[in-house]
Amino acid sequence: MQTKMTSLSSPRASSLRLILCCFFLFLAAQPPPPRAFAAAARWQLLQSNIGIVAMHMQLLHNDRVVIFDRTDFGKSNLSLPDGHCRHDPTETAVVDDCTAHSVEYDVASNAFRPLMVQTDVWCSSGAATVDGSLVQTGGYRDGERQVRIFVPCSDGSCDWREIANGLGARRWYATNQILPDGRQIVIGGRRQFNYEFYPKSGRAPNVYSLPFLVETNDRGIENNLYPFVHLNVDGNLFIFANNRAILFDYVNNKVVRTYPTMPGGDPRCYPSTGSSVLLPLKTTAQSAKNVVAEVLVCGGAPKGAFTQAMGGKFLGALNTCGRIRITDPNPQWAMETMPQARTMGDMVMLPNGDVLIINGVAAGTAGWEYGRNPVLKPVIYRPDAPAGGRFALQDPSGIPRAYHSTAVLLRDGRVLVGGSNPHNYYNFTGVIFPTELRLEAFRPPYLDPERSGSRPQIIFPSSQAKIRYSQSFVVRFTVAGNVSTDAVSVTMVAPPFTTHSFSMNQRLLVIGGGKVANVGSSAFTADAVAPGSRNLAPAGYYMLFVVHQGVPSEGIWVQIQ
Repeated sequence: MQTKMTSLSSPRASSLRLILCCFFLFLAAQPPPPRAFAAAARWQLLQSNIGIVAMHMQLLHNDRVVIFDRTDFGKSNLSLPDGHCRHDPTETAVVDDCTAHSVEYDVASNAFRPLMVQTDVWCSSGAATVDGSLVQTGGYRDGERQVRIFVPCSDGSCDWREIANGLGARRWYATNQILPDGRQIVIGGRRQFNYEFYPKSGRAPNVYSLPFLVETNDRGIENNLYPFVHLNVDGNLFIFANNRAILFDYVNNKVVRTYPTMPGGDPRCYPSTGSSVLLPLKTTAQSAKNVVAEVLVCGGAPKGAFTQAMGGKFLGALNTCGRIRITDPNPQWAMETMPQARTMGDMVMLPNGDVLIINGVAAGTAGWEYGRNPVLKPVIYRPDAPAGGRFALQDPSGIPRAYHSTAVLLRDGRVLVGGSNPHNYYNFTGVIFPTELRLEAFRPPYLDPERSGSRPQIIFPSSQAKIRYSQSFVVRFTVAGNVSTDAVSVTMVAPPFTTHSFSMNQRLLVIGGGKVANVGSSAFTADAVAPGSRNLAPAGYYMLFVVHQGVPSEGIWVQIQ
């Protein structure tokens, strides 16, 4: 076949040259594409194999993260030191297990070491105490009534200590909340429509009935496990289970208020598995009377999703969030639509008051291989933005994070992400979502190098400082670039216990920043007032940040007493 060629000197060729010239001039006039680091900096692979699945995580005040999965799925990929082994003749997977099912991850050195847990911690709960120890409760089979304590140390000598039968009832899929008096309340669990306290006090009953958990039980599927619990500013507990919520006076064992059912009526708790946060508490007041408390609940799966998934049909996840002002006299849900549907997503409070929604799938429900279509793109929700413009999609991860994924905020502003699908005998083949042992960090937009000039650095107080309730104090900080003194705030963030898409005891308080003074070259001070009561902030360790133009400093640890 002959091809007709066009002469470069022909009128047709002249027109072609003109078109090409205009095209290249158009390209030259366009703005350059974003620099490569802007996208690449969003995610950071920290460890390709930590040996265990990050099913549960708790950041401690020495910048170590305690991570653990379960003990009844056979050998992990990490050996215990010095020939230590766990011997359990009732175990179905392996009787003598010389591998670890818990690790301590050191953020600063990006290193980890094995820990030894004796009883099964699968689907358990926990919280940090006033002195910064981790108290962990419940689990499966031999661990269902255990209490485990991890006291942080700096020399690598600390490990789990277990208290047999420390609980009054079996706790599997329960929720822990720190109370103003320093105790923990442990609520619900599989076939447990009740609550109890830890530590125990005197002759008080071990277990108290909570009929609300019976009322929210969906014909045996439950959909009220790992209930969302938040400490309200009046000292009562906001408890959300299935699609309903109450305000509960645990001192007198009575329901103070019943909130409206969440519109749509679909379940949001495990195994439908949405997530929830208490939005930032903005206060410098000496009491909680004028502090507004709002709760946000996002994602989940529609009614019947769990049963359908068992039969091989995977319903689309929910794409809605409900927001409610729980301190209002007549509170009502305001519904919002996320950019993507999501179940098994984690919600993380960022130091600047934004909410990160990360991990999960777009179809199915919680359970092994019951989820489909991983949602790889996180979303940031800005509570103070106008309705309809609060969600912003972020760069995707390359790692699907399905069942049993976790995410926690670190003091440097990154978010530690791990976990997904620990299969029997740590199966890595022949399954849709293999056992996931990688650990990565998500870097929110405020950590982009292009915003480094806006990032403050705290120079006073020093880390591990102690503060008192209602105490006025000054935070001194530096900023390298141009400073907008009317765009500074001081925040405190409580490190939560995270598992199954809910971060227990997650709490952010805005405690200052209204008055900012220039005290030298690139140096400034911001006035702050510690929370006025234990209802606002239970005693313990918090990360304190200075936020400038939405960019947080690296945090420092403070202990409120």
